[in-house]
Amino acid sequence: MKHYYFNIHADTNGYHEIHTEDCSYLPSLLNREYIGYFGSCQSAKLEAMRKHPNKTFDGCYFCCRECHKG
Repeated sequence: MKHYYFNIHADTNGYHEIHTEDCSYLPSLLNREYIGYFGSCQSAKLEAMRKHPNKTFDGCYFCCRECHKG
């Protein structure tokens, strides 16, 4: 189980990247929103999508590769 966050500001592809608490690429406090404590990136992504249906999410290549689309 890990704490998950997403970038508030979308990347150039329009994705809000999801990161774990221990990711080297975790965004600054001003550019991240807490999703919650989950056992997988997929669960965190579903929760982020539920809370923010108007945003598109992608997993970080480095810490959430299982839900990284590219």
